[in-house]
Amino acid sequence: MTGTAEPESYFERVDAHSFVPTRHAGGAWAADEQHFSPLGGLVVHEIERTRAREGRPDLVLSRIAFDILGRIAFQRFDIHVETIRAGRTIELVEATVLVDGRATVSARAWFMTTQDTGIVAGGEPEAIAAPETLSSWPMTSVWPGGYIESLDARPVGIPQPGRTTAWVYSPLDLVSGEQASALASYVALVDTANGIAVRQEPTKWMFPNVDLTIHLYRQPEGRWTGLDTTVTFGHAGQGLTSTVLHDVRGPVGQAQQILTVRPQPDALPTGQ
Repeated sequence: MTGTAEPESYFERVDAHSFVPTRHAGGAWAADEQHFSPLGGLVVHEIERTRAREGRPDLVLSRIAFDILGRIAFQRFDIHVETIRAGRTIELVEATVLVDGRATVSARAWFMTTQDTGIVAGGEPEAIAAPETLSSWPMTSVWPGGYIESLDARPVGIPQPGRTTAWVYSPLDLVSGEQASALASYVALVDTANGIAVRQEPTKWMFPNVDLTIHLYRQPEGRWTGLDTTVTFGHAGQGLTSTVLHDVRGPVGQAQQILTVRPQPDALPTGQ
């Protein structure tokens, strides 16, 4: 028998705090970078593991804000987690991803207690069509990279420039040999939103996001992540990707990504 088995995860653990990406974590903007989306899920996975190990209160994640501080190189990296604001009903946790000792991604997550507020619940947007009723869409026709290749994407209707609703699913584990929560697996797909409703061709324009903020008013369930996404480009080099988040039961929250919009160097007219 020759060759090696295809990895069935986005990452492999090296030690308590260190990981290496598999080819499935490959980026869409550059072959030598990681895609941020699965890394975001891994950060949630590590936050949850750390909280369980430390015996922190049983709270739920209500908001997580990621800042992408620089290029996420396709190499070994570390994740460190720290409780910033401890509490019995509300806690703030910080996580940092380091590549070669340099902070590359930072995240702050608010955890809150739960209670029955069904009597006053309301204001949710409408649910979207179930993924089982839809056909797959090859995102590789728009984007390269191992992460994009790993996805099953199913649009609701025909994708439009700047406006698309779609379900995204991955059969892969986050970390080889480890069971990730439904929340971590869900978050691992949210950053895909900036790639499903492109306003301009990525070969002509760059519009990477420098952050991702997720607000949840219900904990997501299942392995499908629903993205009801609108992309806006401003007049001075900034853009915004706004997404209503769904699971198979309905809406769960919202996500926002701020974009830096610029022409691809090869697409500039001669002399610029």
